[in-house]
Order: sequence, then C-alpha cells, then structure tokens
Amino acid sequence: MSQTEAGQYVTADDTMIGGSRLATLDAREITAWFGNHMVLDRVSLTMTAGEVTSLIGPSGCGKSTFLRILNRMHQLIPSAAMAGEVLLDGVDIYDPSQRLTQARRDIGMVFQKPNPFPAMSIYENVIAGLKLTGIKVGRHVKDALVEECLTKAGLWREVRDRLRQPGGALSGGQQQRLCIARSLAVRPRVLLMDEPCSALDPTSTRVIEETIGELVREVTIVIVTHNMQQARRVSQQCAFFLAEQGTPGYIVEHGATEVMFTDPQDPRTSDYVNGRFG
Repeated sequence: MSQTEAGQYVTADDTMIGGSRLATLDAREITAWFGNHMVLDRVSLTMTAGEVTSLIGPSGCGKSTFLRILNRMHQLIPSAAMAGEVLLDGVDIYDPSQRLTQARRDIGMVFQKPNPFPAMSIYENVIAGLKLTGIKVGRHVKDALVEECLTKAGLWREVRDRLRQPGGALSGGQQQRLCIARSLAVRPRVLLMDEPCSALDPTSTRVIEETIGELVREVTIVIVTHNMQQARRVSQQCAFFLAEQGTPGYIVEHGATEVMFTDPQDPRTSDYVNGRFG
C-alpha cells in the first residue's frame, strides 16, 4: 500500500481509501417518517464544499433525523422511511447502484455521545474503519495513518505515548476527539457531527471547535448544535429548522451564518437566535 500526493492511500489491488477532493452535499425534497408519523417535510439544503454548515433549531424539529439521512443511517431504523434525494457531487447516495459501505466511507459521522470501542486500544480505534471495510494495509501505513488522524483531531501529543491503552480510559473530550480521528481514517469527503460538544466541558469544546476550523480545509462539515454561539463561531452557512404545533420539521431560513444572526429575513429566526424561544 502506498500514499498518493493527494493524501490518499492505495492498496496493492488499487483500492482507494477515501478521497481528498472536497465535496458538496445536496439534499433535495427530503421527507421522512417514523411509521405513520412524518418528521420532515420536503427539506432541501445545499451544504457547500469546504464549508461548515450548522443546523439549528429547537429540540424535536428533525435536525438529527435530517443529519442521519445524509449518510443513510435513517434506514437502519425498522419503522423509518424517507423520500427525496441526497446528492454527493451530483450522485444520489440512495440510488440502487450506490453501495451503502461507500456512502458511509464518503460521509462520516461523529455522534453526540463519544463512542470509542471500549475493548480496543486508542491505536485500534483509529484504524477500526479500515477493518470494518475490509481494507488490509501494512503496519507502517497504519502507524502513519494513526499519527496523522490523531494529529488532525488535536489528540496526538496527548496520547502518543499510550496508544496501546484502552480508548475508553480517555476523558470525555479526548474520547470525542478519538472518534473524530476514527472517522477521518477512511478519508471521508463529508463529516457529519451531531451535537459533538453537548456533553463536554468548555475547554474540550474549545479544542474541538478549533479542530473543526482546521478540518474544514479538507472535508465538508455539517454540524447540529443547540449552542447559538457555537454555530456562529464555527460555521459559514446556517439552516434554521422548526416544527410548529405538531407539524413536521422544515427549514424556515438558511444562508450565510453571519447574516442569519445579524439580519435574518424571518422574524422567527431572529427570535430563536436571540433566545426568545427554544
């Protein structure tokens, strides 16, 4: 296995691990159900390559469901259904010709609660995605990949002398950064983050926000957050979701983050970002 100039890793059988080209994710007319209950109604949003898009809105308005639809996790729930398209650089990831494993490789996910594999070491956690996708690589490549991904996640200096210790023994903030490193190891083109700092202390939150600022140079990021200050700090684009009086969630307004916070077009957006409800 070798590394290309673009930062990709190529196995002996020419399998490419991920890609380095920034990707635009385009959701079109997304409608979602759990059983007979509609939770999203015709949501369309373009998440631009090389930018952070934040999804904001009160609890229960469909933000996390929308996020999970973006990499086909919604379909894992037996009662779940959806309609619409999710285009990764123009290719619908739900098209029957598209493999689920490829969608998960191209579009990674970091969850609200850190979820390192408890029986695995820090080192093994980082490369777990390679094993799950059946990619076999040499030891020296694994070593380089672990260092690279932990460095990008802002964790290398803290753990480089204890890579064989359990990932579950790290602090909450370190575990979340380990999960980010694990996601990066398969070279995703888009990284989805579902309230990644909600359970963390202010110091860990600051480190992860700084990590997001570094990562967006090479991966498109979509983040769900209830923290308005965080949305304003980390994102360039913002979408405000709302579900009113039992109706399905929809997007009230979306656009440049700074405009959304300083000069929104809809009074409900102004009320929400200024803390008057939600």
